[in-house]
Amino acid sequence: MKFQEKLEKAIEKNDSLLCVGLDPDIQNLSGEKSQFEFNKKIIDQTATFACCFKPQIAFYAAAGLKGVEDLTRTITYIHNNYPLIPVLLDAKRGDVGHTSEMYAKEAFDFFNADAVTVNPYLGFDSVEPFLNRKDRGVFVLCKTSNPGASDFQGLVIEREPLYIKVAKKSLTWNKKYGNVLLVVGATSPNELMEIRKVVPNMTFLVPGIGAQGGDLKTTLSNGLIKSHSSFSRKRESSKGLIISASRSIIYNSSPRAAAQKLRDEINKYR
Repeated sequence: MKFQEKLEKAIEKNDSLLCVGLDPDIQNLSGEKSQFEFNKKIIDQTATFACCFKPQIAFYAAAGLKGVEDLTRTITYIHNNYPLIPVLLDAKRGDVGHTSEMYAKEAFDFFNADAVTVNPYLGFDSVEPFLNRKDRGVFVLCKTSNPGASDFQGLVIEREPLYIKVAKKSLTWNKKYGNVLLVVGATSPNELMEIRKVVPNMTFLVPGIGAQGGDLKTTLSNGLIKSHSSFSRKRESSKGLIISASRSIIYNSSPRAAAQKLRDEINKYR
């Protein structure tokens, strides 16, 4: 099953656009012996309300070999116990072609992720090895949610900001490969609306809600794509966004309640 198909099935099954970020800082674990044990509890509590799980590779690599093992166990656990929910590895890879080949093997063959985030700064040859895996999803960084995003992404080139250039190039790539998606932060709602006009049918991963302060209602209003739900109640159901939240869920005293609350809040505006 291709990533987009798997994602659509998870969205429908759980009536959810919520992506749960699995970013456990080893220094903040509350009594668990490993990042995997911490993640296992989060996954079991939130799987009913999620359309995707997104581990961030740096939190595991920083913990050394044990962290890499815990990341592998986490992804395997999701695949074995919640096979309809895809795993997006947040790795932001991208390098010269032969190195990106190795990064693609890392993400898709070693970790067995359904999708990965990539940095397009080096151009097409740095992204192509990921695009060639047409059954996997490739999330291209377009307009990120961090404070310094505009240092480069907002630079105007030939009367257009760089993030629009990235969106247009990603659209071109997608016409050939069919597995391109974008990362567009909730902290830039106006830019998100601009990007949506350029790529009207592409799914966006949207970080920045929760701890980073992005406004949920504005984000959804500016970025959702109208579609018809296959649910028996036949309500109109908008899609096209995956709303990512990590710290506000995984460090909550009740991750289940936090995930359900955010899932339901998202659905209010769908």
